[in-house]
Amino acid sequence: MTVITEDGQTLRPPAGWTLLPPGDAALTRRVKASGPTWTVQEKKGRKTFSRGVWADAGRIASIRESLLAERSTETYAKRLEADRGRRERKQQEYVGSFESAVLQFLNFSPQHAELAEKLAAAVTRHATPVGSGTVARTTRIPIERRAESAVIAWMRHQTTAYDSLKIARIKGKRREVRQTLAAESRRLLDAYRKNRGVDPEQCPLQRALRQPPE
Repeated sequence: MTVITEDGQTLRPPAGWTLLPPGDAALTRRVKASGPTWTVQEKKGRKTFSRGVWADAGRIASIRESLLAERSTETYAKRLEADRGRRERKQQEYVGSFESAVLQFLNFSPQHAELAEKLAAAVTRHATPVGSGTVARTTRIPIERRAESAVIAWMRHQTTAYDSLKIARIKGKRREVRQTLAAESRRLLDAYRKNRGVDPEQCPLQRALRQPPE
């Protein structure tokens, strides 16, 4: 088997090496720290995917055995449980903060406070699960912008015909459509901020929120 470097060179792994597939982050870290390795990545579009690490087969086997022994101890189990608890608490705190940020962005008039709470809960439920890949999980932008983007994204899928639209395969066309739908969503939100007359039976937002959660 061979690998191709970024500059196009074709290389054959040294004798005795094997590919450690991705999936066990602790094992991969220890193998990398223990000696020479080749990291294999594949770029698809804008995303880069890990395809594993090449390293000496004996070294991988020895580290794997040591890690398995460590993971079988009571001390490791307790640490794992403590780490899980910390992650859950951190997630719960983030969910609460995110929902508050959504409510702040919505800023509906007092007459529509209940609707705002329902919408904030729906958006938060969809956007905040770990691993969801939504804008709410990024740390590159402030939480206020995450909340705004998550609301607009939720409304695009739940209150417009976006998912069933036939969009021409023209560069920039999908972005143009999304911007148009976002403007419609913002106008609808503004109606609830300014307490303009909205027919609850005809309002796409209220219809969406009457649907049972997925």
